[in-house]
Amino acid sequence: MAWFTRQKPSLDVGPVSDDEKTVRTEGLWQKCEGCGTIIWRKTVEENIHVCPKCDYHFRISAFDRLQLLLDSGSFEEYDAEMRSSDPLKFVDSKPYEQRLREMEALTKLPDAVICATGLLDGRKIQICALELKFIGGSMGAVVGEKITRAIERAILGNMPLVIISASGGARMQEGAISLMQLAKLSAALMQLDEAHLPYVSVLTDPTTGGVTASFAMLGDLNIAEPGALIGFAGPRVIEQTIRQKLPDGFQRSEFLLEHGFLDAVVRRPEMKAYISNALSFFAG
Repeated sequence: MAWFTRQKPSLDVGPVSDDEKTVRTEGLWQKCEGCGTIIWRKTVEENIHVCPKCDYHFRISAFDRLQLLLDSGSFEEYDAEMRSSDPLKFVDSKPYEQRLREMEALTKLPDAVICATGLLDGRKIQICALELKFIGGSMGAVVGEKITRAIERAILGNMPLVIISASGGARMQEGAISLMQLAKLSAALMQLDEAHLPYVSVLTDPTTGGVTASFAMLGDLNIAEPGALIGFAGPRVIEQTIRQKLPDGFQRSEFLLEHGFLDAVVRRPEMKAYISNALSFFAG
């Protein structure tokens, strides 16, 4: 029999289901929200979650931000045991107590902020980073208290303070208690100023509501990542209120820098060096 008529062994392993196809490819690629390019996920991760095509800055976790800024092995967390209570017995689509437990399971954090001491280029600092995935990085009593304690540690230890904001604002489930944190943190930052210690505020996407109206905009140096949404009320609310179309780029980092609300817009790969240089300037 000629070779071309021979029966070849079957390579058929059976039909591949849609579920199997999904499992084999799921998570390997992601779409850039800036330019729409489909990018190999590992490439994005190696580029500190910045699109290599258009420089779009993807949102990252609070822990990743601390790893980005602090020297390796210098991280020491404080007040990690603090958890929110439910003083108002608040219920929206679900009880607040249930929402808190679900967020803790999702993020592996007790609340929406990590506060720590660490080294940034060898300089000891107090640093706080808000976690957007925990109820939108909202500020309740625990977030306010943990950041206030970080400010007090900075004063006692004669250290600079860095806060990285990513938040939708005050936490509505805690009502007036959450709003009290605005005044509490502003007063604590005044004490830091009186101690002549620098405070660097880093605003990321998004930084809105009561966080913007308090500590996020009170830095000696206010810097932001490119393209971050920063404001009190959102642009849609403002448009509906004033019944006017807002200008392009309204409430984005570059717009705020142009209009004097920020000191600088800094790319994520350059953020650590920029803050280090700024702290050296303040120390001098």
